[in-house]
Amino acid sequence: MNHKAIEVLEPGLLTTVQDTGRYGFQRFGVPVSGAMDPFSLRAANVLVGNDQDSACLEMTVVGPRLRFLQDTLISITGADLAVSIDGERVHRWQAMHVAKGSVLTSGGMMDGMRAYLAIDGGIDVPQVMGSRSTYMTSRIGGLKGRPLKSGDVLSGLPSDPSHRHDERALPEDLEPVHYGHSHVIRAVMGPQTAAFTPGALETLFDSRYSVSNDSDRVGYRLEGPHLSHVTGADIISDGSPAGPIQVPADGMPIVLMADRGPTGGYAKIATVISTDLGRLAQARPGDTISFNQVSVAQANSALLEQEAILYSLDPELLSRAPEAVVRALQASDGAPSPALRETELPHLETRVAQATIEGQTVAVEIMIERD
Repeated sequence: MNHKAIEVLEPGLLTTVQDTGRYGFQRFGVPVSGAMDPFSLRAANVLVGNDQDSACLEMTVVGPRLRFLQDTLISITGADLAVSIDGERVHRWQAMHVAKGSVLTSGGMMDGMRAYLAIDGGIDVPQVMGSRSTYMTSRIGGLKGRPLKSGDVLSGLPSDPSHRHDERALPEDLEPVHYGHSHVIRAVMGPQTAAFTPGALETLFDSRYSVSNDSDRVGYRLEGPHLSHVTGADIISDGSPAGPIQVPADGMPIVLMADRGPTGGYAKIATVISTDLGRLAQARPGDTISFNQVSVAQANSALLEQEAILYSLDPELLSRAPEAVVRALQASDGAPSPALRETELPHLETRVAQATIEGQTVAVEIMIERD
């Protein structure tokens, strides 16, 4: 049964309800939206035993003042916004109990820009096209399609006691992320690299850019050396994934973020890898950005390393992961814990099949998924 979970006493600078996004509707002109730092949101959920895509609060720059309306389990990940509960500073990246009537406050950003608050069971707002994420431009999702304001009351969904882990935290060998003010962001080439001069490619990867004050949830505008096109900036509009670096006629790069439009008509010189989008979302105006070119294979390895952190928080996730992810993680040197390599997978059964091919008997190990 749903329950009243949080009363908003003060909303902070910009606090919205977000999950992992609204997929499948871009062809109708609906942006994906969702968390700007998806990994931090997913980790916050895992820490309290929620599904990874449960709705959380995304708190930007200055967090809200909230009163908890019942005993609950919470976690805070992402930026350090100097969060306190009943006047006592709390640790990020771990689950913690909060008593009914306790008040959460924020002293403002100390490191990073966006923090995520998960509550046991997840935040309950109406789903719009399969997502609870807030898209403020069209006023859909979240709480009435807008940022939180004083007097709002948020409900919580029922929790699953079997998934609740009161002591869950980052592994001892992992430290909370320190974002700082200088960010190295990895990117793969394309999709319209040929639309730019060779000098523009060198400039992108050899220069430092600063985050503009005009950056928002749609895109991060960067200021720095000019990037030159071969003929012009315009292309026939195509789909916009998360993280492309588009360059309009003024030569200044813009990295498209969570609230980006479904299509775009400017050439895109490179694309930020998904693993680093969250780090970019933690950059403040004035922070410096340097791009590092990587291959698709390197981007995939970075993603596996990041996923391995989630599995180290909850090894039970491995039993529900797609087979391709399971195999890659178990073979990856990026797995932070040997336990991942030893976890039994109850939904998969290993068998050896034999076949005779041109007179030779070949043994092949296969994995069969059980119901």
